[in-house]
Amino acid sequence: MRFSVLICCVILSVSVYGQASDFNFIDFEKADSIAALYPNHSLKNLKMLADKLTTPLPTEIEKFRAIYKWICNNIEYDYALYIRSKEKERKLKGETLQAWNKTFSSLVFKTLLNKQKTVCSGYAYLVKALASQAGLHCVMIDGYGRTSQSNIGGKGNANHSWNAIQLNGKWYLCDATWSAGAYDTEALKYVKRFDDSYFLAEPSMFVRNHFPLDSAWTLLNHKPTLNNFLNGPLFYSNAFKYKINLLSPETFDVVASKDKPVIFQFTKNADTTLEQVELYIKGPGASNIMSPKLYEKSAGLYCFDHTFTTRGTYVVHLLLNHSFVTSYTVTVGKE
Repeated sequence: MRFSVLICCVILSVSVYGQASDFNFIDFEKADSIAALYPNHSLKNLKMLADKLTTPLPTEIEKFRAIYKWICNNIEYDYALYIRSKEKERKLKGETLQAWNKTFSSLVFKTLLNKQKTVCSGYAYLVKALASQAGLHCVMIDGYGRTSQSNIGGKGNANHSWNAIQLNGKWYLCDATWSAGAYDTEALKYVKRFDDSYFLAEPSMFVRNHFPLDSAWTLLNHKPTLNNFLNGPLFYSNAFKYKINLLSPETFDVVASKDKPVIFQFTKNADTTLEQVELYIKGPGASNIMSPKLYEKSAGLYCFDHTFTTRGTYVVHLLLNHSFVTSYTVTVGKE
């Protein structure tokens, strides 16, 4: 079988989009159990694999769930291939880089087919290909992925790919690469760990760390700018889990005055119990974990503050229920 990337034009309007809450009533146990029946299944016949995963399931959402879960369970992120790509991008320019990119695309899909290992474009391709084989309308989206190592300020680097899937006539966003697991750079191994946060994610949350080249694929009526995206607070998957919407500070880089409080405000999922709110602060020569006093300013709006008593630059992490949700840098100057 030869893999090919199809460039398609989406004729249907993407203005009709849904929310993950549309499927709160769906039990994915059967879809997930079917996905578990075919470990390491060959990718040489995608139609056969798609049929095995979806034929027993009655609804579009369950069919897609089985496909998505199978990919996350069975495809490993190829960190060595990613590093190789980054090194070539750094060294090569112009036509030489374009030629390498063509070679790299071929290598990505060859590695996916033969070793079931790939990078983000391979994950996104396979989601689209299997969904299409199951009769579902799915597209690949290219854009900017934001992590603690990339797209923090600056002009931005279009470095990531993910998907939009149409279910029951509405569009939803997902990222199988980030749902599947992560590479542990200390242990030097890939750790599989399914993360539901990026499966049919709320568009208003998804745009916190995914910004498409075509802003229509934010699936938002009021779209942030690329500059907003690159310079906002850094969000982690637990923010998706708790549906944390940070209202202030609005930027990753915060300027504060010595001995004057910095106010943090956020809303959350009404069903989330805030057992503990913590600030993990790494500053000049020291680090601290503290529990600020939290108060509800108005219905659903929570606030706390912290006063920095020493000048310098601090890395500030917000934790809810012992889980990282957002990060900032805070530069403290004179009063």
